[in-house]
Amino acid sequence: MGNVALFHLICGIFIFWSVSLVKAEDTYKYFTWTATYGTVSPLGVPQQVILINGQFPGPRLDLVTNDNVILNLINKLDEPLLLTWNGIKQRKNSWQDGVLGTNCPIPKNSNYTYKFQTKDQIGSYTYFPSTQLHRAVGGFGALNVYARSVISVPYAKPAGDFSLLIGDWYKSSHKVLRQILDSGRSLPYPNGLLINGQKQSTFSGDQGKAYMFRISNVGLKNSINFRIQGHKMRVVEVEGSHVLQNFYDSLDVHVGQSMSVLVTLDQPPKDYYIVASTRFSRISFTATSVLHYTNSQTPVSGPMPPAPAGQMHWSMLQARTFRWNLTSNAARPNPQGSFHYGKITISRTFVMANSAPLINGKLRYAVNSVSYVNPDTPLKLADHFNIPGVFNLNSIQAYPSGGSPYLGTAVFPTSHHDFIEIVFQNDEATMQSWHLDGYDFWVVGFGSGKWTQASRNKYNLVDALTRHTTQVYPKSWTAILVSLDNQGMWNLRSAMWDRQYLGQQVYLRVYDPTPSLANEYGIPTNALLCGKAAGRHT
Repeated sequence: MGNVALFHLICGIFIFWSVSLVKAEDTYKYFTWTATYGTVSPLGVPQQVILINGQFPGPRLDLVTNDNVILNLINKLDEPLLLTWNGIKQRKNSWQDGVLGTNCPIPKNSNYTYKFQTKDQIGSYTYFPSTQLHRAVGGFGALNVYARSVISVPYAKPAGDFSLLIGDWYKSSHKVLRQILDSGRSLPYPNGLLINGQKQSTFSGDQGKAYMFRISNVGLKNSINFRIQGHKMRVVEVEGSHVLQNFYDSLDVHVGQSMSVLVTLDQPPKDYYIVASTRFSRISFTATSVLHYTNSQTPVSGPMPPAPAGQMHWSMLQARTFRWNLTSNAARPNPQGSFHYGKITISRTFVMANSAPLINGKLRYAVNSVSYVNPDTPLKLADHFNIPGVFNLNSIQAYPSGGSPYLGTAVFPTSHHDFIEIVFQNDEATMQSWHLDGYDFWVVGFGSGKWTQASRNKYNLVDALTRHTTQVYPKSWTAILVSLDNQGMWNLRSAMWDRQYLGQQVYLRVYDPTPSLANEYGIPTNALLCGKAAGRHT
């Protein structure tokens, strides 16, 4: 009897242990999305857009820190398609990044299942098509990552949560826009500005309560300014970082950027204008929505709140007020300020000068004289299978040389665990915006004119904001620091999609000579294979 009792006790312990492991595993969330064309009239004229599950914009993807996402994307367009998850770090997993340097596009009438985790992340993000100019006609949506209940956040839970996808918009199809760029011309001014795919919408809330507004610039070219009539906005989070909570009347949000603000409905009960307008362009566009108090009997009235009178200098000063909250948690319980980035020795510097040259008589956009061309074989697959002739690690210089511009497949060689400095040098008279996949980075400095080593004396090495997309002002520079702790092949690109399409991008090859699943996952068994990788075995 004693042996039987011991046996049952051991079985009970094993079952309890097994159940505990299952409960401890991070949540899996499953989605099936179908991309199709549809007809809508966002600017009053019927036009073809990209729908996800029949929706424009696409479905809001609500996740929690460390969720595992299994998302089957079915492509019913007439062209190959990829979605990229803008701001999701894809820890050890550039295989799922959804850009042409890492993934073969999904052929028409086919599908691919993305498998990724929101590892150690919170915040407001977006997804959008990375192929061709598909982003110009939809396929984008909000992607929100909420904190786990066991991790405190530095503000009370809001009464509601709104995602606002704001961007410039063209009436022309993506194929017409692509023909314009392919012919060597720049895109014309857009035809308008949209909020959540509409010229006007309504957001309702109760008087006296606070609401979260998650603002993302999903446009192609234009910075936007966002404001709410009669209300202050308290910025609490920017692209995964909790920030010092300052109040603003209006906010500049540049292409590819996201931020979260809390708005308390503390005004007399009526309806108020929500206004977004383009910035820093000769022709300005405005889109409005309505903030509706549920006890309101009065429609919107009075003049709309104006855009700030200041331009570039005003915007740069505002950008410097976004500071890391050093005592707050983010996705983890340890304070953000426990990582002292300013005390780490820089192992390598890259100075990236953008330009808009003519190559073979056609407009291109370039970095350090190289205008990027996508090869038929994704760089990640070429690296994995050791396929020669797709890219080389001497394809671009780390500093601008002023040489003649040329077409090439630009890849910067870096090492796993490097701590690098990247300076975006903008010698043009237009606003720029740059994004890095696989990481966030510390935006340590903005400055006018040419960057020099002496510019480091003005860096913020204590509480600079971390984010994944930064603006670069005209005739100015922006400096970032990046801890290369995520092995893989990562896209560093202009967030302005016409510039990205015509070559203003590079890749960082973050390499470790010792293969280890602790550093990077293996190639997915369902990986699509194309180009010189076609027919190989995963």
